[in-house]
Amino acid sequence: MYSHSLLKPDGRQMTLYSRCPISDQITATSPSDEPVRANPHLRWHPLRGEWVAYASHRQGRTFLPPPEYNPLAPSRNPNFPTEIPVGKYDVAVFENRFPSMVTTAKNPPDCIVETAPANGACEVVVFTQDARASLSSLTLDHLDLILQVWGDRTEVLGKNPQIQYVLPFENKGVEVGVTLHHPHGQIYAYPFVPPVPAQMLEQQQRYYQEHKRGLLADLIEKEIADKQRIIYEDEDAIAFVPVCARYPYEVWVAPKQAVATFSDLSLEQRWGLAKALKTVTLKYDGLWNRPFPYLMAWFQAPTDGLPHPEAHLHAQFYPPYRTSDRLKYLAGTELAAGMFANDALPEEKAKELQAVNVNLRMPVSA
Repeated sequence: MYSHSLLKPDGRQMTLYSRCPISDQITATSPSDEPVRANPHLRWHPLRGEWVAYASHRQGRTFLPPPEYNPLAPSRNPNFPTEIPVGKYDVAVFENRFPSMVTTAKNPPDCIVETAPANGACEVVVFTQDARASLSSLTLDHLDLILQVWGDRTEVLGKNPQIQYVLPFENKGVEVGVTLHHPHGQIYAYPFVPPVPAQMLEQQQRYYQEHKRGLLADLIEKEIADKQRIIYEDEDAIAFVPVCARYPYEVWVAPKQAVATFSDLSLEQRWGLAKALKTVTLKYDGLWNRPFPYLMAWFQAPTDGLPHPEAHLHAQFYPPYRTSDRLKYLAGTELAAGMFANDALPEEKAKELQAVNVNLRMPVSA
């Protein structure tokens, strides 16, 4: 993996990644030269026991880029400065123009509850320069590179003592709203371990202390033995609809042997995850012959510098569909009580995904 750091005209940091050497002649671009001025803060929620971030500057962000910024629009102005520069590279990572957290946040307002600076980071990860592509259409070695990029960003961000947890994710589809047409995800780096990863880590720690084995590793062994919900499997990686799926078509992707972070993956594990990622996303798209919207989130160990033998790096996919013509929204029991009610059995949805034939070596347009 090759990388090259740049500075955008508005002062934001950018790093380019590639499978080949990157020219130092590439110039970083930005839709605006105006420096990003953000000072978000946190407020403590006393009933839920968790932090809430406030970033009022985000109200000015766009939902969809203007036509001159859309690489697919017939009326696009080719001279309009965009977020990603011209040049030969594979992946671009840069600071979000509308961050919910920044490392420079300071002086939170006084309030009747505890407040704190939102000292974190928000980065955008553009997976490819091809605006018509998606994870499902990328080559396996390109997906392998993206896994390396997530690992590198985790290391870079995690070295900051303000950062305690790094979460890469992708919101795919216009249904969830986009400000960039190119296929992309984001990375949020938090000054604390967020509630959902914290809850999962607590369960993993309890299980590890009692059994001296990983909770997810044991669950994976049981899924393999059950043979009902597996979507992809090789010697090193697996994708499956979990027996406890909260969403229809929910899929988890993981290395079979537990590793705490992306950086701990072996070459074989990373390649297996690339194949699992491509399989899952191809099956999603093939399910109804259309781009399939989803949220993909990667969970790993905190960046506190301590050993975490209980942690097991993995991704969870949350597709929003209940049926082919109706979106799946969270209901009262899910939003208010936190108990999910799934209308379909995981075994049924696993069979539908298993029935979708995919070709991991399919040709990809340049």
